[in-house]
Amino acid sequence: MSAVTERTGDGGAGAGTGGDTGATRATGVAAPAEPAGLGFTRLLLVATGSVSAAELPSWIAWLRATHPELEIQTVLTRSAQRFVTRESLNLLTGRRTMVDAWPEEPVLRAPHVDLTAWAEAVLVHPSTFSYTARLALGLADSPSLLTAQCTAAPVAVAPALPPGGVRSHAFHRHVESLAERPNCVVVPPVPALSLTTGRTDSWAAAPLPDVLDALGALHRRLATEPTP
Repeated sequence: MSAVTERTGDGGAGAGTGGDTGATRATGVAAPAEPAGLGFTRLLLVATGSVSAAELPSWIAWLRATHPELEIQTVLTRSAQRFVTRESLNLLTGRRTMVDAWPEEPVLRAPHVDLTAWAEAVLVHPSTFSYTARLALGLADSPSLLTAQCTAAPVAVAPALPPGGVRSHAFHRHVESLAERPNCVVVPPVPALSLTTGRTDSWAAAPLPDVLDALGALHRRLATEPTP
């Protein structure tokens, strides 16, 4: 059975505060010589179309400061590009950010095959209700989804949900389905201010350090398990 991370405490980091949390944690933190405790150095980071994606540059800056040896390949869905630009991520990662769509022109190499071979760990942050559902249902209609379906590497999913989403029966079924996968962990979202209702009834992706901890723990567990 796959371990599903459970959060304790009030989880008060909202959609507008996650980036501030990352910046605070990055301040005064001495960068280690290698990714401490992760067990991997190549991370595929997928961002989907939640407003939480706007915080991605701050989180990647934190990653670069605390895990300088970590290579990060970012993938943005088309809807994620409403909240964060590929140019900003290119500069922060030193790699060309991919768009999560099949190439319109003929290519020499299948992007999902290269991503599957390259990634030592996969992180979806934030993962919208739609993307989480598609992943749980086994759909593979984009390069990142096909990669996540085919990889044996650990996969961490950090959902971001609209008001009412966390109580959705469908969402809980999707989380249960993902939890059955031996290489997948779902990190629950945290309460957030809804920019539509003006109330704290929305749910933002968990802070990236927490998701990274869960991903590292899963990687270590998989590394110690015998190969079937």
